[in-house]
Amino acid sequence: MKKLTMEDLVNYCKQYGFIFQGSEIYNGLANSWDFGPLGTLLKENLRNAWKQKFVQENKYNYGLDAAIIMNPKVWVASGHVASFADPLIDCKKCKSRHRADKLIEDFTNGEVTADGWSNEEIEKYIAEHNIVCPVCGKMDYTPIRKFNLLFETSIGVTDDTKNTVYLRGETAQGIFTNFKNVERSMRAKVPFGICQTGKAFRNEITPGNFIFRTREFEQMELEFFCKPGTDLEWFGYWKNYCMDFLRTLGLDSEKLRMRDHAKEELAFYSKATTDIEYLFPMGWGELWGIADRTDYDLSVHQEHSGEDLRYLDPETNEKYLPYVIEPSVGLDRLLLAILANSYQVEEIGENDTREVLKINPALAPVKVNILPLVKKIHGEKATEIYSELCKKFSCSYDESGSIGKRYRRADAIGTPFCITIDDETINNNTVTVRNRDTMEQEVVNINDLEDYIVKAVTL
Repeated sequence: MKKLTMEDLVNYCKQYGFIFQGSEIYNGLANSWDFGPLGTLLKENLRNAWKQKFVQENKYNYGLDAAIIMNPKVWVASGHVASFADPLIDCKKCKSRHRADKLIEDFTNGEVTADGWSNEEIEKYIAEHNIVCPVCGKMDYTPIRKFNLLFETSIGVTDDTKNTVYLRGETAQGIFTNFKNVERSMRAKVPFGICQTGKAFRNEITPGNFIFRTREFEQMELEFFCKPGTDLEWFGYWKNYCMDFLRTLGLDSEKLRMRDHAKEELAFYSKATTDIEYLFPMGWGELWGIADRTDYDLSVHQEHSGEDLRYLDPETNEKYLPYVIEPSVGLDRLLLAILANSYQVEEIGENDTREVLKINPALAPVKVNILPLVKKIHGEKATEIYSELCKKFSCSYDESGSIGKRYRRADAIGTPFCITIDDETINNNTVTVRNRDTMEQEVVNINDLEDYIVKAVTL
């Protein structure tokens, strides 16, 4: 089978309505992407699967939906205003601009990152390993300078009353500022976690690789608060929990790996960090980051706000700032991994292939495709079945072309089941159900149809 390229994936996503170029009729905007009808459904299914696993099925965690625009003091306290920056470097020969840490990552195929490195350490590594400009091939760079990633905007009616605020660079800070609110209102006891999904914004200098790195993206984050001294145990727990979840979604274990950060890579507040990486078409890339952030976040917000954020242990009457374990995954990257993992061009006979998205049925954008064998004869009954099933599942209705072509269209977008309505449906109250992966067909009574589908598409 031909190796999947990012170009193949981009073309597939556009052709079938998963992802479009943003503002395309105006020649687009660099690395801006719109999720089409099928991409929207897939994104929602992934988001719901994460919420089910991390909130609904986990006795420790609660949900939250914090504001995108927050008091700017939040970002001062968190350190984002002062130090949320990328190391920027320019090629003197061709004037192209690069993230210096990304040059190292690309040069080593992801085996070495510059996380936590100083500018001097990055410049030294680039020089010692002769990492040339990927545009012109020359080795002549400017010194590294920092570029802040926060997007600034303003609130206020007139120019003289406007105040600078920021689009959030991550969803985590809204969780930290609501720690005491959730603890009090839910009568939560440590250990407990707060989960949130939502948009974040970063003024990336070198976004790219389709939706892998963009300026506007969606995060799914958990901040798990635990007693100091138990944090490394919980760190291990959440590492395994996240990896198990990815396998449940159907990602190939051979394309997943854990990479523990070396001591010199760790952020100054981090006690331990592990990235779960996926083998994307362009190579290994970070999919999910799990970090032991100690009590850094609550301590800085306590200091800057003047509010006591300590937790009172009801068993010992001890007050302390909980440590935090943060598993954070980008929804857009997860969607990209799911598509890359599932898309195939499959040989099904001599000189015959089919395009198929072998996605986990629970994640499939469309669960059922209703097909009247002959429109004039079976259309009314097919519409009746569609009307009932669409109350429970995402369905499509296709009456155009031969039944074989309709099967192929459904395969290409990952629809697990095609239900054909024919004479047997009218005479015997049965339908023919075709399985996407095996292409085998089974006769099912209409009265059993809903249960049949539920069983197959439940995660």
